[in-house]
Amino acid sequence: MESKQWDVQIFISEDDNDDVTTARAVLMTPDGRRRECVAYARRNPEDQPVPAIGDELAAGRALADMAGKLMRDGAEDVAQLAGHAPRAW
Repeated sequence: MESKQWDVQIFISEDDNDDVTTARAVLMTPDGRRRECVAYARRNPEDQPVPAIGDELAAGRALADMAGKLMRDGAEDVAQLAGHAPRAW
């Protein structure tokens, strides 16, 4: 059985006021396909700044977007091999 490893890098940045956290998830597959997803978390101005919470939310959203894109890629590849139009997700 062949074993593979795909690595996703997540880059997280916060604005100067800790109001907005940005997460960028990047996946490079061994066959050279690149997928990049960006997501944000915004702090309610009434809440105290807790950067770890923004990191978790933004990273989770970026990974959720990545999962959706990978699922669409797979569905499109299957449809193409079967000679059918891809399903809308």
